[in-house]
Amino acid sequence: MPLRSLGAPSAHPGSYDQTVARLGQRDQVFLHTRSVNRTFVSLGPRAGHGSFQCQGIYYGEPGARTALIATHYEIDFSEHYLAEYMAARGFGFLGWNTRYRGNGQYFALEGALDDIGKGVAWLRDNGAETVVILGNSGGASLMSAYQAQAAEKADFFISLCAHPGRPEVHTAWIDPSVTDEDDPLSVDPSLDMYNPDNGPPYAVEFIARYRAAQVARNERITAWAKEQIAAFEGEGLYDRVFNIHRVWADLRMLDLAIDPSDRDVGCYFGDPKRANYGPFGIGCVSTMRSWLSMWSLETSGCRGAPNLAKVTVPSIVIQSTGDQGVYPSDAQLIFDSLGAADKLVEMIPGDHYLLRPDGARDAVADRIADWLHDHGA
Repeated sequence: MPLRSLGAPSAHPGSYDQTVARLGQRDQVFLHTRSVNRTFVSLGPRAGHGSFQCQGIYYGEPGARTALIATHYEIDFSEHYLAEYMAARGFGFLGWNTRYRGNGQYFALEGALDDIGKGVAWLRDNGAETVVILGNSGGASLMSAYQAQAAEKADFFISLCAHPGRPEVHTAWIDPSVTDEDDPLSVDPSLDMYNPDNGPPYAVEFIARYRAAQVARNERITAWAKEQIAAFEGEGLYDRVFNIHRVWADLRMLDLAIDPSDRDVGCYFGDPKRANYGPFGIGCVSTMRSWLSMWSLETSGCRGAPNLAKVTVPSIVIQSTGDQGVYPSDAQLIFDSLGAADKLVEMIPGDHYLLRPDGARDAVADRIADWLHDHGA
């Protein structure tokens, strides 16, 4: 099914930072004027210092007949930006964190799926007859992995501004010009997207060679991680932490002709070259076992297509047209991979977090509410 657009994006005055600040204030006004009920939820084993394994916040009236749950691999989703909006429309919303919140370098898929199951069960036990899993950003592949394997499945699936899979996005962003994994400044000029001799715009031949080199780097790290684990086990040891340097290097960040959309040049951290040589990014710190569980193309259970094929409940894929890190082809791939017979893909104006244009979050909340109501939820 071709991508369907809901309206055209409009121009917005002011800087991005000003827009973020202004909309952040508006969200606070929204929260106070709507008087959304918030309930802290904590489940699972309790640590010695006191906290429970899984924590989150439930928004809305207790016992809402239909409730959404949103979870990410490592980002705190307890105060997800759509929570108050959906609660104001009569839905429950559980912003849920697994044991790996803030600790993605130690991620293991099996533990995360167990923790998501605890959140789903809590919703069922507290009156939700219909459970909707919201896969937002990186969380979509995690939630599809849950739906693919869960004994107690959710009733609906929503993909919102989402990457198809964790290994896929990491490979699409990783810098293949790194020649020494221990040296963040090492570079092969012939594969450097920031070398002006290579573009932008980037030639078809360069794009193909670049993408192949990205896959090859992922495969090299996987082979190294396996060797290291074997060596550690030989010494009676378990794991170690390591760095993956330069992870802001998707050609689409500079060349808008590749996977065209309404996005601006750049990435979520602004200038992609500066971000690429900086300390922040997805998967830039990992243990060897977490690499194999989350990031490896060969071994990870977090790849999108295999799990999405097992998602057979009614599904909707919503993607913003100005997203600087998720692209139209990603939305189409998620849609094509879904095993649901009842599925829809729609494009909407906005950036990745729907901070702009004004009203983008309201519009998405309305669309989700309408779609759920159309399906009897």
